[in-house]
Amino acid sequence: MKRRAWLAAGVAVAAAATGAGIALRRTRGGDAAAVDALWGMEFEQPDGGRLAMAGMRGRPLLLNFWATWCPPCVKEMPLLDRFYRQRRDQGWRVVGLAVDTLAPVQEYLARLPMSFPIGLAGLGGVELTRSFGNASGALPFTLIIDGGGRVFDRHLGALEPDDLDRWSRILA
Repeated sequence: MKRRAWLAAGVAVAAAATGAGIALRRTRGGDAAAVDALWGMEFEQPDGGRLAMAGMRGRPLLLNFWATWCPPCVKEMPLLDRFYRQRRDQGWRVVGLAVDTLAPVQEYLARLPMSFPIGLAGLGGVELTRSFGNASGALPFTLIIDGGGRVFDRHLGALEPDDLDRWSRILA
């Protein structure tokens, strides 16, 4: 009886590993397609300009999806700004894509200006986060894309300084 139990457990583990491998390949393939699509996108900026994502290629990119109505998003914005100011000379790019409308973003930035570019993704930003694996569409959602254009990491929820330090050490 024990032998059958061990055999069944072995088959279950093998099946789970196979499923995980397939899912990982699909996610990586999906990431590549999503990143390729991202480079072709442009977003309106709160100051009236356009933010072309193609200009962010070739260097580490922290891409943060946020909204003015999201308390953890608003709380982490000064942390992201500090990270950008400290790391931009090392090649890091930071972009904030607001899943929001123009007026509240302009009001927020008038009170607390950011050094890094902000684009207006609107509600389409939720679908964009989903293309990068954020099934729930929750915010804040942060992607780290390495200099080669691969998704290195993703983070759902508020960032901590340790997250930023770890990414900058690894992708230095």
